[in-house]
Amino acid sequence: LPPSADLAYELSAQQRGIGLKGDALITWRAGDGRYDVDVVARVALLGKLNEYRSQGTVDAYGLAPETFTEKRYRKDPTTTTFDRESKTIMLTEAKQPYAMKGGEQDRASVTWQLAAVARAAGEAKFKPGSEWTFVVTGRRDAEPWTFRVVKQEKIRTAMGELDTIHVKRERRDSRGDSVEIWLAPSQEWYPVKLRFEDERDTIDQTITRITPK
Repeated sequence: LPPSADLAYELSAQQRGIGLKGDALITWRAGDGRYDVDVVARVALLGKLNEYRSQGTVDAYGLAPETFTEKRYRKDPTTTTFDRESKTIMLTEAKQPYAMKGGEQDRASVTWQLAAVARAAGEAKFKPGSEWTFVVTGRRDAEPWTFRVVKQEKIRTAMGELDTIHVKRERRDSRGDSVEIWLAPSQEWYPVKLRFEDERDTIDQTITRITPK
């Protein structure tokens, strides 16, 4: 797994056509067979745009979430619970539990599962054209997210120019989410840029500072 760190980002967002600026902080902790990732995004005037937290253990598949909490702007917080004993996942808006098959991720853990897989595979296997699939839970269901390695790309950041590997999860339909992640092999494969896009909103995060912990 990538070593523990605090990652600070500058953030720009388009929400229903309105441009917003702000910052985001990802607090990543890993050790003793456990992990904890906390994501907070803030914008001027509005305050917290969203907040996610995923906690769990590490198993043969990689990250094994136990709880995932999500708080979006002007919406009630939601919690997804992964019950390993009963092999079920309790989704916030689903009437029935989802049967756990192993390897399922939540929306906060999947970025770090991808980084862990990339670290283990190395650039020889994690190369343009390769695809990596994870089952990711939402509020109502769980679905496969396939990430395709697009290309090696230099990006400009507050930390200088970084060599990255650009990975993209294509939107499956008009209502789905598009996710793009730029991993930096020279920076422990941390996600140094992220872009989230749905039918209404776009959020871009670019690294400004990495603080090892």
